[in-house]
Formats: sequence, C-alpha cells, structure tokens
Amino acid sequence: MTGLLVLTAVPAEAEAVCAGVADSTVTVRAVGVGPAVAGAATARLLALAEAADRPYRAVVSVGIGGGFVGRVAVGATVLGSRSVAADLGAESPEGFLPIDELGMPPELLGGGPVVEADEELLAALRAALPHATVGEILTVSTVTGTAASTAALADRHPAAVAEAMEGYGVAVAAAQAGLPFAELRTISNPVGPRDRGAWRMREAFSALTEAARALR
Repeated sequence: MTGLLVLTAVPAEAEAVCAGVADSTVTVRAVGVGPAVAGAATARLLALAEAADRPYRAVVSVGIGGGFVGRVAVGATVLGSRSVAADLGAESPEGFLPIDELGMPPELLGGGPVVEADEELLAALRAALPHATVGEILTVSTVTGTAASTAALADRHPAAVAEAMEGYGVAVAAAQAGLPFAELRTISNPVGPRDRGAWRMREAFSALTEAARALR
C-alpha cells in the first residue's frame, strides 16, 4: 500500500500544497474543476494504483473555496465534517428538494448527496490543525453569486462553513474504492455576490501551503 492521495482542482493549488508537503508518501495531483471531472479523474487514479498493486491508503480533497460569512473568515482553514452535493436535486414550488427526497432507490444515489469524512482521518487533521474550523463543505456546480441564493443555501445547510466545486466528486470515488476520505479548504472569499475586489487569493494560497504541512 502506498501513501496519501491529495487531489486539487487546478495546478496552482497543487503547487501550493507541494510547497508545504515534503513527503514522498504523499501524491498530489490536479484533477480538474467541478465534481464530475474530479470524481472521474480520482476514480481513474485509484483504479490504476490498485491495478499496479500499490493502492492508496486514503484520499483528501484540498484547495481554496468560499466561506460563509459569520461562520468562517477569509484566510481561514476549514475541514469538512462531511462533503455535501448541495445542488444535486430538484426545484419545486416549495423550494429545493435534495436528491434523496425524490423517491429514487438508494442504490442509484451512490450513497446519497452526503459523504461523511472518515473519523480517524478527520481526527488526525484536526489534531494537526487545531485552529481549523470544522463543518460541512458544500460542493456546487455553479458558484453561489447572489444574496438570495446565498441566503437560501445557508438556510438549507446551517452547519456549512464553505463551498467549493470538487469535494463530493472526489468523496464518492474514494467511497466506491473503500478508502478513507477527508476535505480541506482555505478560504479565499466570502460566499455571496461576486466581488473580485474582496477575494484574497494570495492569503488563501499561503494558508493552503501552511495547512498542507498537516498532510505529511
């Protein structure tokens, strides 16, 4: 068995992680933006490793993301207690309906719209990152960009601290492979109306490098 597989969306995130990890047992790969491509790429990497008789021992989705105002600050580090497919479902006159409330057989849901973080892996990351905020990390295919959608999302997910675009896809691939999973994000901007002037990318990447030391 080989070491830890760490997946980011883009190369800049992978470079920031590598700057904080000096451990040959940690493999860092950028797998693309969005839950579909991230999940597919993760599944391929895991299958190739298993076929080579060198399976990974755990998987972590890592990168930057948006944070919910009042729950986590820009520049902070967050750990996902679980990864949630926040926009997987259906609209209705009564509001959004999660996919697991639509009457589909459980076997068609791949475990449902929520993947819990592995308890032992999360505990190890919490011990290494005692100042990190722990809560749900939402996976969305469309980044939240209006006050109304932000309020609706925050109301539906009172335990959510951040949103990103890959965690749930990576989580499902890890679960299908029977591997422990966790998600780590650093916050570059508040979730809400799109305001590039409020983004703090440099601070988020610096925080990502520092947080990545916990992956050694």
